[in-house]
This record gives sequence, C-alpha cells and structure tokens, in this order.
Amino acid sequence: MTDAEWVVVRPLLPVPGWMRGRGGQPEAYCHRAILDAIRYLVDNGIKWRAMPADFPPWDRVYAFFRRWRDHGLVKEFHDRLRARVREKLGKDPEPTAGVIDSQSVKADAVVGADSRGYDGGKQINGRKRHVVVDTLGLLLGVMVTSADVGDRTSAQVLLARVADAHHRLALVWADGGYTGSLVEHCLATFALVLAIVKRSDDDKGFVVLPKRWIVERLFAHLMRSRRLARDYERRTASAEAMILWSMTMVMSRRLAR
Repeated sequence: MTDAEWVVVRPLLPVPGWMRGRGGQPEAYCHRAILDAIRYLVDNGIKWRAMPADFPPWDRVYAFFRRWRDHGLVKEFHDRLRARVREKLGKDPEPTAGVIDSQSVKADAVVGADSRGYDGGKQINGRKRHVVVDTLGLLLGVMVTSADVGDRTSAQVLLARVADAHHRLALVWADGGYTGSLVEHCLATFALVLAIVKRSDDDKGFVVLPKRWIVERLFAHLMRSRRLARDYERRTASAEAMILWSMTMVMSRRLAR
C-alpha cells in the first residue's frame, strides 16, 4: 500500500492485546508488511507458499490471516473502513438501505464435496457468494455457501445477520429470485422491506436495472482480485475473509485519493 493509504489505515487497525496490557508478546513483523503480503496474495492470486521473499515468511502471514479470520478482526477492520468512506462522502456511518444478490463461481479441486454444489441456473459447479451492499456499493454482509443452496434460503440467514448489525437498515432491493414468502418473512421478523426489482418482459438485450447495478459493480470489483476469480479456499470462512480483504483494498484506495 502507498504511504497515503497507510496514514488512513493505521489508526483503524485493531490494537494487539499486548499493547492493551492483556498479555502476550509483541509481534515479530510490522503490521504494514503483513497487510501488504495479504493484499498481494488476494490481488495476484498466488499460493500461500509462493509468497515473495520481500514479505515476511508465508507461514507467519497465514497465521496472521487465520487469527484475524477466526477472531473477527478482519470484519472489524473492514467495517471501520466502510464507516470512514461513508463519512467522507457525506453519508451517515449506518446505512438505511441496501441491495442483496448472489454470485456463483467455480471451485478449485481443493474445495471439498461438503461445501460445493451445482448451480443449475448458471451451470456452475462450485460455491455461491451471497452479499448485501449499501447504496454506495460497500459490503454490509457476506456469506459463502455451496452453489446449490437457494437464494431465498441463504437470504434468511444473511439478512438476519445484517439486520442485527445495522439496526437502521429499513429497505433492501432484490431481484426476482427473492420473491415469495421471504418478503413477508423479512417484514415480520426484521421489520425490513424487501423490494423486488424485476426486469420488464418488453426489454430486449442488456438493460441497466435500478439499484441492482450497484451490487453487480461490487461483483466486478471482486473479480478483479485474482484470488477471487475462482474459489480456492478449503473453508467457507476463509472465502468470506478473502472477500473482506479485497474490499478493504478498494476502500483504502478511495480514502487515500
């Protein structure tokens, strides 16, 4: 990352336990070097063991990645960046509206049969990324499942998480795949209005649909990270963490402009 990015990022990093008097030893490597290594892996799609010699040893970088994943620190870091981006653009840190959608991607051979499936609609054997974004296209929630899991089934779990974390969220736009009992379920359970944006039968060819293009832009951002062009992670938690790391790069670059 550039010096301008580091100036923005450094105050938002979670403080290590040893600096707060909670015990433990100081970390052997600078956080900036570790973050650069993880960003390099996500952006260029390399293997962990192929980490260039300019960075700390790959096993130390992976240990950092795993610790931040398991303790929710990468999500905490991501959410702080999102709040800062929203404030910079004159928005309230807490969103009131969002967009939900899913993306099916092929899975690598290391992905086990217990977390992969076949999406008959997209004809893809792999995993599905379910996301909720705000009106700026910033990520509010992500959940990775096998590709054969339906959108409505996953949306109940994902929207429950997002509604619990963002109490001001009142409206979510979705496509026709989220119709049915999910609309009534969201209103009754989460006090959340699920508005369906459908494509007109009279439209032919490519048509930009209101609000739905916002989440499609996020998928475009993710596919620019080569590690996310295909799902290479053995665990769905690692796949979700990779998506969060990719979005931290997008947001830190916006803040450093």
